[in-house]
Amino acid sequence: MKKTMMISLLVGASLFATDYSKIIEHPDAGKIIQKDLLAPPKVFTMPAGCITTDGDAIARGEYIFHNLNGKKAKKSPPKGLSKKAKNGKAKQYGNCVACHNIEGARGAGNIGPDLTNYKKHFIDSGARDKQFVYQKIADARIDNPDTHMTINLTTKLFTPREICDITSYIVSPK
Repeated sequence: MKKTMMISLLVGASLFATDYSKIIEHPDAGKIIQKDLLAPPKVFTMPAGCITTDGDAIARGEYIFHNLNGKKAKKSPPKGLSKKAKNGKAKQYGNCVACHNIEGARGAGNIGPDLTNYKKHFIDSGARDKQFVYQKIADARIDNPDTHMTINLTTKLFTPREICDITSYIVSPK
């Protein structure tokens, strides 16, 4: 009995003493971090015909501006937008209103600049142009490397057309 107990203890102890390091995953944290890093800031040129007074484009821009995602988006999306992305998942919208105030905003944020009367105060006065607005939405790091704004075109969160629609909405008379 003592011999059996001793063998059992030795076998049990050897299980704990076994080198399991070969079966434990050791991912390269450096590679993971590199994969997750944003691409460098990029200057984008606004496509020809980007800014429009077309009601459908402005409606799409307004919808993107005021909604977070397709699953919880308020109302049905306007013509040309879907609640689903190409991969079948809920489409991620801008939710710009979480940080910015603008005419008609509900629950507007106060983190980013107030965009109320943007056309009058910035575009009509010549202080900013439409290319500036487009770039700011596409990749705001160009003029502010420490921005907290989402990087929308560099990360492909939005398409150039969607950024044109948002820009058209912001610079439109309300």
